[in-house]
Formats: sequence, structure tokens, C-alpha cells
Amino acid sequence: MSTVIIMSMTLTFVLGAVIGPLVLPWLRKLKFGQSILEIGPSWHKSKQGTPTAGGIIFILPIILITLILGVSTIFSDDYRLLYAIVFIMLCAAVGFVDDYIKITQKHNKGLNVRQKTILLAAVITLYIAAMYFTGYITTDIYIPFFSVTLHLSYFYFIIIIPFVFFFVNSVNLTDGLDGLATCVTLPYAISFVIVALVFNAAGKGNTGLAVLASSTVGGLLAFLIYNFHPAKVFMGDTGSLFLGGLVVALAMSYDLPYFILLGGIVYLIEGLSVVLQVAYFKLTHGKRIFKMTPIHHHFEMCKWKEVTIVLVFTLVSAVACAAALWGIIYQALYYI
Repeated sequence: MSTVIIMSMTLTFVLGAVIGPLVLPWLRKLKFGQSILEIGPSWHKSKQGTPTAGGIIFILPIILITLILGVSTIFSDDYRLLYAIVFIMLCAAVGFVDDYIKITQKHNKGLNVRQKTILLAAVITLYIAAMYFTGYITTDIYIPFFSVTLHLSYFYFIIIIPFVFFFVNSVNLTDGLDGLATCVTLPYAISFVIVALVFNAAGKGNTGLAVLASSTVGGLLAFLIYNFHPAKVFMGDTGSLFLGGLVVALAMSYDLPYFILLGGIVYLIEGLSVVLQVAYFKLTHGKRIFKMTPIHHHFEMCKWKEVTIVLVFTLVSAVACAAALWGIIYQALYYI
């Protein structure tokens, strides 16, 4: 499996790096330029017109290489990779519609909250239902370190669907600075390359899922060439919702929802900062907890440099993912 992992990572990186210079002029020609919110930091105005929807630079290589190298898995009796790809691409489709509306209407508002909520909730519900009824997930949640398993029965669905919805959107919210969502997701993807190796050693591996995780690493590294500060292209909602679906699918494919919470702690903080800000603003009739949300903008307002915020958030993500990985190893040792 290690050979396939290295091959998929390399091929995806090379393909992403090669198509980048082809995609950028195409996006400019189509006038897929980013609109900047008036309420955002004033210095973000310099980013006005930067090509968006550039997530296709990593989406195409990830999906293509996964389909080629994971084809045997897709046509086996294990449908986890197939479900993951369909789910991720449907999330990306919602993001593309959002981007398309923003671009054609020349403003920063795409789908309204209700439309986006209905579409994403439908996609998430279908994915969770498919995974449950084919036996890939259970209604039990294992909590590492404490060796505790929560048996939630049907309450599981009441919890998991809003939980997944929150995180898919939180990854979307994290994409607010050059390279932020890309860098924060890299440790998460690397973690699932390791998870794939651990499960393979335990006789429960899935080559296709390993290819998906390693392809994500290669694709995101290639995208960073164009997305790191100062960004030549933004991933747009097309890319960020693709990554949101991917973050969820990697964990749910191994029935590890706790990994989303712990390994995705940066997404959690970003999403919670918005929820708390809105709630506090309404309760206090105009007061704020943070200078601006999502929280990466708060640090910008505190005069942190963009690159510094990205590096700190990436470090937090890496440490959280390491802790979540230790939970996997702990669980494996516990069951041996």
C-alpha cells in the first residue's frame, strides 16, 4: 500500500502543479474574480478580482488519480470510496452553484442561507443514510483515551447530521485568508494516510481510501503554489465545500466521528466563533465578543500578519491531528 500512497501523492502534486497555469488564465478570461465584502478588513480590498473557484486545481487531480488508482476498490464489495466521492462532489457542486451566482452577479452573496442549508442538509442526510444502511457506520461512538463507547441508537442521527453540517460549513468559513484552509487541511489529510496504514496493518484496509487521503495531500501541496500569500487564486466555495465534504468523508469512512471533532479543532473554533458572535450580538443588542469573525479575522484586526495566522493555525491543526491519531493507536492497542 505504501507504494500506491507515494505514487498517488506524487502524481496528484505534479498534475495539480501543471494544470494551475492552465486554469488561472481560463478563470481570468471567464472573469471569475473574487468580490470582497465591504465589512471585511480594508486591506483585503487589494484582493479584489483575484480568480476564485480555483479549487478545481486540486479537485480534478484528486478525483482523477483516486479513480485511476482506486478503481479496484470502487468495483469491489466495499462501497465506502464510492460513497465518499459522490458525497464530496455533491458538496463541491453546491459550492460551485454558490460561486457561480457570486461571480455572475458581481457580489459576495451567492446562495442564501436557506437554500444552502437545504441543499447541504439533503446531501449530508443521504450520505449518512447510505453509510448506515450498508453497515459502514454504527450508532456507537468510541471515545479514545477513556475506552468508552456511547451507544446512541437513533439519537445518533439527531446528533451526527447537524454535527457534520456544522463542520462542512466550518471548513468553508476557514477559507478566509491566503492558504489558510489549504494549510489547516494538510495535517488532517496526512493523518488519514497514517490511519489507512494502521487499518491496513490490522487487516481492515481500503486501498481506495488511502489513495483519496494521499491524493489530497499532493493536491493541496500543488494548490499552495498558487494559493499561499500573496494568493494568485482562491479556492472559492467550490473548493472549500469540497474540502468540507472530504474532511467528513475521510473520518466517517472509518467510522471515526471523534476525529472530525479533535483533528478538526481549527474548523471547530472557526465555526464556534461565528455562532458565539452572532448569539452574543443579538442577546446584547449590538455588543461583540470578537473584533470580527470568523476568528482569523479577529487576529487580523489585532495586527497579526496573514502568514503568521496561517502558520499558527496550521500548527494547532497538526498538534490536534497528532492527538487524534494517538487515539487511533490507543484504540488499536486496546483491542489487541
